Amino acid sequence: MNIREKINAIAKERILILDGAMGSLIQAEHLNEDDFRGMNGSGNRRFSGHPVALKGCNDILCLSKPELISRIHTDYLRAGADIIETCSFNSAAVSLADYGLADMAWEISRAAAALARKAADAFSTPQKPRFVAGSMGPTAKSASISNDMGDLSKRNIYWDELAEAYYENARGLLDGGADILLLETIFDTLNAKAALFAISRLFEERNEDIPVMISATIYDENCRILSGQKIDAFAASVLHVRPLSVGLNCSFGAEKLKEPLKILSALVPCLSSSYPNAGLPNQEGNYDESPESMASKVEDYFKEGLVNIVGGCCGTTPAHIARIAEKAAQYKPRLISSVPRETLLSGLKLLKPGRAQGPVIIGGQTSDAGHNEFSSFIREGSYDDAIETAQDMIENGASIINVCVDSTGFDNAGEAIKSFINLAQCFQDVASVPFMISGTDFDVIEKALKCLQGKPAVASINLKDGEAEFLRKARLARRYGAAVVVTLIDELGEAVSLERKIAVAERSYKLLVFLAFPPEDIIIDPLVFPLSSARGEEASSALNFIRTSEWIRKNCPEVQILGNVSGLSSGFPGNDAVRNAIHSVFLKHAGEAGLSMAIVNPKSLCPYDKIETDLRESVEDLILCRKPDALKRLRELS
Repeated sequence: MNIREKINAIAKERILILDGAMGSLIQAEHLNEDDFRGMNGSGNRRFSGHPVALKGCNDILCLSKPELISRIHTDYLRAGADIIETCSFNSAAVSLADYGLADMAWEISRAAAALARKAADAFSTPQKPRFVAGSMGPTAKSASISNDMGDLSKRNIYWDELAEAYYENARGLLDGGADILLLETIFDTLNAKAALFAISRLFEERNEDIPVMISATIYDENCRILSGQKIDAFAASVLHVRPLSVGLNCSFGAEKLKEPLKILSALVPCLSSSYPNAGLPNQEGNYDESPESMASKVEDYFKEGLVNIVGGCCGTTPAHIARIAEKAAQYKPRLISSVPRETLLSGLKLLKPGRAQGPVIIGGQTSDAGHNEFSSFIREGSYDDAIETAQDMIENGASIINVCVDSTGFDNAGEAIKSFINLAQCFQDVASVPFMISGTDFDVIEKALKCLQGKPAVASINLKDGEAEFLRKARLARRYGAAVVVTLIDELGEAVSLERKIAVAERSYKLLVFLAFPPEDIIIDPLVFPLSSARGEEASSALNFIRTSEWIRKNCPEVQILGNVSGLSSGFPGNDAVRNAIHSVFLKHAGEAGLSMAIVNPKSLCPYDKIETDLRESVEDLILCRKPDALKRLRELS
């Protein structure tokens, strides 16, 4: 078995124990500057003349005072830890730069993993294997939160810099012998997604499947992290990497983590973890909660079946871990099999598209292709006006915002979408909903994805340029943590007839599933054409859409179905009542057939049973191809 399989096998039998705080034990040593420089002990003395003060840079102790780090690892292993963390929480170049050590990220990360590897191997037995988790902290910078009140679209760090730093950090940890990569104390999901993107690149290069543990820290009692994202929305944003575990650490202590743990436990289809602080710090910054008190509170997790991996964060010691391990041995681990597979999208909040409440409405007015005014706002840099357009959509019922700027044809489309999305993330009502990033230029789509901490959808990919390009874009979207919208287009063009739609849908679905793309992250758009051009083969476009939806619902389990409902009335002469009736009638019949997501201006919808009878029947005759003169009668009514 590989490492993932070994840990999952153990987790079926018992709760695994993670170690406790590294920093708290280092702090208790009362080290001075000479200790950090390697002047006292058997470490590397090469930092004796380093121009920047090193006190507080715990990670450098892996080189300058390795015997201390090794002793801490040993103490936790003796306490019963199955997994020990490397002393590398701040070993990414972004964090090490504060100490003038940015160019040593790989070396420090590798040394940290090597020390933990040696300690774990000394305690490991066939009956109780010990594992090394390479600790990767969040850095002190945020890619989601603006630090410039004069320009809220600016950030003090961006995706590419974070991804490069995390890549070197992860590379060093794996080179030093880490079994697992642990992305922890996450306060900004965009930072975490950049790290996961870098990690996936490293795994592809090495052709390895290294387990990844992911752990966030709660900022307030509303189950949010510092960047404002709810904990369930956070989980949805990181599940694309098939993590070993998702959980919580640090925060407010064990007792206050129980409720957010319940949310995660019910949502994540992998192991769940928790390693809280030993209560809250006192006025001196120390943690007073005893091992017995903390273990008693953590025991509530075990009683309710909330965790598979448990340990300690700030203020915890080997004594805390020993008491927690004693309690954990008395209980069964959390069951994972009961967690359903379902489509999850997110902004700051979680969205579960489905059919129970009718199709989810996607505000199409923020697409430059569907709204000339919005296009002008983006081209002119009038982002405040563009934000107002998005807010109007949400206020009128849109649950997802569809954003596309690449069809406007201006040179700086990528920078424009970056500025718009960064600014949009500063408005809670807009940032709360998931984004759908639409367009034909995938470079522009990537720039947008690098700004979104939630889980978006990419619209769209298709088979027009062949299978290789289709799968390349699907893989890339997946690495960014996005669902994909698949339009029914192939090398022969748009699928119009029912037979062609089904054939392209089946081929696209099978290709993605073979790629191991989760079916619940596939959204199929069967394509519907304007009713105003209802002649020839396209006369049955709406009906073919409905019948294709029925086929997809039966043959492609867990897939979502999307329709551009606004396009139905495109170019249709007539008043708003006719256009609104077209949208509402189609939504009713397509929804019954399986449609779960609809791009439409929510203002253009009206209750089906409130539509005037003659108008409703004429629209239905046209959509369902019941009468050949339906289009003529509808034009007369308009």
